[in-house]
Amino acid sequence: MLEVWIVVDAEVNATGELVATSPATAIMIEALRKAIAESCTTIKVFGKNNINSLKLPKDVVFCPLTLQLPNNFDFPEKTIFKACEKVEFFRYLISEKFGYVTRSGNFWLPVVLTEKGPVYAEAIGLRNEISPGLAVELNYSQPVHFSDAMRQQLYQMAYNILKFLNASPATYLIQFGFIDQEIWFDRVWPFPAAPAIASIDTQTPDLFTCHWYCLTNQPIIDLTIG
Repeated sequence: MLEVWIVVDAEVNATGELVATSPATAIMIEALRKAIAESCTTIKVFGKNNINSLKLPKDVVFCPLTLQLPNNFDFPEKTIFKACEKVEFFRYLISEKFGYVTRSGNFWLPVVLTEKGPVYAEAIGLRNEISPGLAVELNYSQPVHFSDAMRQQLYQMAYNILKFLNASPATYLIQFGFIDQEIWFDRVWPFPAAPAIASIDTQTPDLFTCHWYCLTNQPIIDLTIG
């Protein structure tokens, strides 16, 4: 039976139950569990500190939902995660390599990177008005519409950055900002981070399902909004 390890930026007890976490993290775990449920798998959830003394078995599908992983923990995508964790240095490298403007932004382009190449989903942004009583990290909206010219700029930027990162199949969020026609790069999330929650019940398949498909080399034909 296939085994999956999900690692989150939260406190998890010895039985794999969340002790303290944000609403976003809880929803992310549930969405990923739902995507995995179709497979014959054993799912284990760890907090980032729980894996300090563990060694990743060869037959486990490793699925971190956080960049905060121990330096001494080895896994196949470690180089990618560590590059994405060092935000300022990675911005510097991207600026030097491609000449992109880099600064903070509040938009996300999801890229579902399959074995056959990238599939670009509709962009995600913050809602215009924060809903009363709703945690800030849940106030995301998809789709954000851009002109064809802007889309092509975003797609090219995402392609260049993921190729530079030597990215492996997964769902990535390219965080960016823009004013008028000027786009700038912020950072890369090498997993469906909190903004991906906007795709649940909006995009088919949602970004958490896409992530699971990528990690297990399952085909993704198309992404639809409805």
